[in-house]
Amino acid sequence: MREYYEDLWRRLPAELEPPEWEVRSALLQRELRAGDRVLDLGCGAGQFSALAAASGASTTGVDVAEAALERARAAYPDLDFRLAPFDGPLPLDDNSFDLVWASEVIEHVADTAGWLSEARRVLAPGGRLLLTTPAHGRLRLLLHGIERYSEPQGDHLHLYTARSLRGLLDDFGFAQVRLGAASGPPLFRRTLFARGVR
Repeated sequence: MREYYEDLWRRLPAELEPPEWEVRSALLQRELRAGDRVLDLGCGAGQFSALAAASGASTTGVDVAEAALERARAAYPDLDFRLAPFDGPLPLDDNSFDLVWASEVIEHVADTAGWLSEARRVLAPGGRLLLTTPAHGRLRLLLHGIERYSEPQGDHLHLYTARSLRGLLDDFGFAQVRLGAASGPPLFRRTLFARGVR
């Protein structure tokens, strides 16, 4: 899989704005607090890391693709970007972040339990997990079919509903779990977001 993401990042246009940028960046900005230590988990080209840093956070970006990190380092040379092993622990200390931001990442992760355990491990007690993922409500799947959202050769490995995402965060011991959806008409929201506290 690492080769897949390396190739993907080499092929993507240089000036690529993340999908749903306005919605996702507003969500992150609302959550940021002065002095937060922020982990941008699955940072890609680093736009959200830069946004958090511009808001006064101490920011670290982590990704599994060196090609993505090359873009991030070139665009934001003063920020800390690190390569993560594809199927191992994050190269980060326990309890080292106040906020883990993982936007449009969880649906790509094969070992969701391992990934979420690592996200929780690096959060300080009382730290917050904030994530986004494409919304896949039952009505959307009924009308369009699963194939539209999960292509056999695509990189989306999991589809989430509000209920399944809440259950997952509950299972991993996150407290004060809140969910919401944005982008699109009420029954057809495109973006699902969740917040939980360690």
